[in-house]
Amino acid sequence: MGFKRHATAHWEGNLETGQGRMSTPQSGLFDGTRYSFKTRFGDEKGSNPEELLAAAHAGCYSMALSFILQNAGHTAERIDTRADVQMEMTPGPHATGVHLTVSAKVPGLSADEFAGFADNAKENCVISKALGIPVTMDAKLA
Repeated sequence: MGFKRHATAHWEGNLETGQGRMSTPQSGLFDGTRYSFKTRFGDEKGSNPEELLAAAHAGCYSMALSFILQNAGHTAERIDTRADVQMEMTPGPHATGVHLTVSAKVPGLSADEFAGFADNAKENCVISKALGIPVTMDAKLA
């Protein structure tokens, strides 16, 4: 049985001076969170689509790694994942890749075993598969 998730965005005005609001009605986590040209391409406070993509990827990867470890009979004490979305501006804004930085504490695993599980999670995480851009990773046991 499948399922759907959704989010909404509302925008007013032109690209550089306009602004918008993003919401995640199902979870209620975001409710009219502001975003604009300056929050996306500058350093003004507020969210942006790339930040949300990075959060989604970090969360998805951590869960995928936990699942893969579980299926192999291991339980992680912790998994910390950072996702950096690389953006380029020419010929227009586009994501060129994501780099995952992963640190995990998993009792009873060697570094080589962990590396295999970490790579498996990188290749099979739903967000990694959906992106269609290169995903690189540094993963280590803590």
